[in-house]
Amino acid sequence: MGLSNHLKNVTVYLVFLFFIYFFLFGDEEILNKLGFGLQEEWTRVFDVFIGILLEAIPFILIGVLISSIIQVFFKEEQIKKMIPKKPLPAFMAAITIAIITPVCECAIIPVVRKLIQKGVPIHAGVTILIGAPILNFIVFGSTYYAFQDDPFIYFGRIVICLLTAAIVSFIIYIHFSKENILKNQKSDFQSLDIPQNVRGDSKLKGILHHSANEFFIVGKYFMVGALLASVAQVFISETAMLNATQNTIIGTAFMMGLAFVLSLCSEADAFVAASFSSMVPSESLLAFLVFGPIIDLKNTLVMLSSFKLKFVLLFTIAVVIVVMMLSIGSGIYLRGNGLIP
Repeated sequence: MGLSNHLKNVTVYLVFLFFIYFFLFGDEEILNKLGFGLQEEWTRVFDVFIGILLEAIPFILIGVLISSIIQVFFKEEQIKKMIPKKPLPAFMAAITIAIITPVCECAIIPVVRKLIQKGVPIHAGVTILIGAPILNFIVFGSTYYAFQDDPFIYFGRIVICLLTAAIVSFIIYIHFSKENILKNQKSDFQSLDIPQNVRGDSKLKGILHHSANEFFIVGKYFMVGALLASVAQVFISETAMLNATQNTIIGTAFMMGLAFVLSLCSEADAFVAASFSSMVPSESLLAFLVFGPIIDLKNTLVMLSSFKLKFVLLFTIAVVIVVMMLSIGSGIYLRGNGLIP
């Protein structure tokens, strides 16, 4: 089964590299002779896709490298000592950890699960779960790069994430502070020692191995998301997109649903969001950028494998309501004060 999945992954990347080669160096007539000629619309889709990909890859590479360094050199016990038991100090400490922890939404789930298992308060774990994929400097850098002329987006993403983390962690504290939210896994009954292959002189090898694995995992999801976004940008007319997002509430809900389906990596989703900026109001883009890294299709499945269903349902409902209300409210306030058009 493992070999089959490996061959499938290799095949996908070889086909991808084949098309990249022809995009950069090839002749379209060769593709036509091979029977792979593209219609004009699909050529535009591919152009948009490559543009998003080339902009985003440097940030993904930086993110997975730093994530791997943290994975290899820092133990969960060291992070646990940084988090107090009292609610407010624990929240502040968790926010600090989120800011300096550049990991994506999928990578943070097993880390948070392990932290809670070792005694970190649940609400602090939830704060890291919400904040780490958005507040870290890699994501801020990519968001700033994608929206350089729109401070409402790159600062608004941080503010709404902070408020969401505070409100949702408070809700979780009220309902689950004395409950076990974790599902039992086989790893719970195995040794938690760091493997030998990431100690001593082999730590560099461990970093490279972890980086490669995470890059290909994240890369697969990102390429699918970028492709879907490219198809949407080309085939969904600007008029249709404007009609779908004309109503603030419906438009915000639409963009949150889109973020859930696309399941983009938080280190690169700003570039996809920027491709919709001419068609979607700012508050809906904010909802897309905040909601996606917290709840999407792929990390919902990961959460269900790690946490009990009751917790996942309440967490999801709370995040949906809070992000929607904060995003819509921010747009109303700033537009009412003439700060955004």
